[in-house]
Amino acid sequence: MTGEGRPRRRGPGRPRQDEVEEGPGTQERIRLAAREVFAERGYDKTSVRGVAKVAGVDPALVHHYFGSKDDLFAAAIEISMEPAMVVPAVIGEGPDGIGERLARYFLGVWENPVTRAPLLAVIRSALTHEAAAKVLRGLVLRRLLERIAADLDVPDPTFRAELAASHMVGIAILRYVLQVEPLASADPEDIVALVAPTLQRYLTED
Repeated sequence: MTGEGRPRRRGPGRPRQDEVEEGPGTQERIRLAAREVFAERGYDKTSVRGVAKVAGVDPALVHHYFGSKDDLFAAAIEISMEPAMVVPAVIGEGPDGIGERLARYFLGVWENPVTRAPLLAVIRSALTHEAAAKVLRGLVLRRLLERIAADLDVPDPTFRAELAASHMVGIAILRYVLQVEPLASADPEDIVALVAPTLQRYLTED
């Protein structure tokens, strides 16, 4: 029997509640758990309670850090795309070659199995669920492509960003969701070579 002054024993692999909830990595733990659960179950079948269980925290803590399920979904997808890191890397070298850098980044995210799974979940959910579509629009369009276009100081940045997004999201759907051949089996470098000039034109030419 456990003594009154001794800590309760934990199950295998299960962190202590105070270790999880009070540690500096709590938010990251929840984000990673959300990415895992959304990837496995999709948007509709995922609940805040389910994410909390995987993260080993109280559901109230998930709401405290991330608010609604939609906000949690956005955070889970953002951890795969990392727009805050990507935008400087894409535009940092100036307009020359930005189409290639953007195409290479986008395909690189999709080619990585770890980041591909949650993105598949968001794409599939976005086709049938408005909340997921809103996340996709906000993250891919406003937080990534519009910022790139705006930083390039070209006319009609929103329209240009939408054109670039239509290309990249369309490729993602055909290659990774529907797996249409020969696109599904094409070498990523071949796709980059063909797509980059079009993205370059959208984002830089007057």
